[in-house]
Amino acid sequence: MQQLTSQPVEHNIPDRPKTSIMVIGGAEDKVHGREILNTFFCRSGGANARLAIVPCASRDPEGISNRYRTIFDEMGVSAVKVVDIREREQAENPVWKDYLEDCTGVFITGGDQLRLCGLLADTPLMEKIRKEAQEGKITLAGTSAGAAVMGYHMIAGGGSGASPNRSLVDMANGLNIIPEIIVDQHFHNRNRMARLLSAVASHPEHIAIGIDEDTCALFEGDDTMKILGKGTVTIVDPRENFYTNESQIGATEPLSLFNMRLHVLCHGDCYNMPLGKPMPSAACAESGWPSECRTTN
Repeated sequence: MQQLTSQPVEHNIPDRPKTSIMVIGGAEDKVHGREILNTFFCRSGGANARLAIVPCASRDPEGISNRYRTIFDEMGVSAVKVVDIREREQAENPVWKDYLEDCTGVFITGGDQLRLCGLLADTPLMEKIRKEAQEGKITLAGTSAGAAVMGYHMIAGGGSGASPNRSLVDMANGLNIIPEIIVDQHFHNRNRMARLLSAVASHPEHIAIGIDEDTCALFEGDDTMKILGKGTVTIVDPRENFYTNESQIGATEPLSLFNMRLHVLCHGDCYNMPLGKPMPSAACAESGWPSECRTTN
């Protein structure tokens, strides 16, 4: 009989300065309360916000950018720019760095995460966005495909509904904005739990988060993730005494996964990343929430 062995995985969370990064599960409300989009608007400066929309993941960049531009104009932003890059050569041009020089918020739309990374990864433009988001100089938001690219490792595609197995998920390199997480979006809406667990098996050093539609995981410089919106965020934390048979089986054979911590958080709840500790909404300090962005369910 095979002897089960496991090794603890240390919680290696890199130090990050104060920042505000919004990872949105897709299909955020664009018509009624616009809770998540309004939070992005407020955190980017409200009426003084100068926003950039990045529609590169979309096959219809003009249509999707016009939709968000209309929403942000209705909210009363100072200015909105569109970073409409359709070829890799465009993104390599350092002039785009100057184009974003005065922006206070950057919004990355949905579409195809592989297309987004193919256009922007390792370009001067993306380096500027990542650096300024990590230094807290801008508020960065990504929805759907724009959320999937946030980690160093990215779920590029795959299936849903089956038992966890290696063939259920396609992994690729993301944009490395929050290196320690793996993100799946449209999570419960598209039955993606098995896909997320399959990703965990191949990268157990990372925290995996599945974000429902119209729901946001908001990351700040205190290493606490805060939940906003109408759905839930599922957290799979395998960093301690994790075991999997992933390296010993075929691609379509079912995976064994032991000793993961599973949490399901909703609006107002928090998660301390270094400690691996969830906190209910009543225990989460609201000092980081601007009063004009506070919402109630």
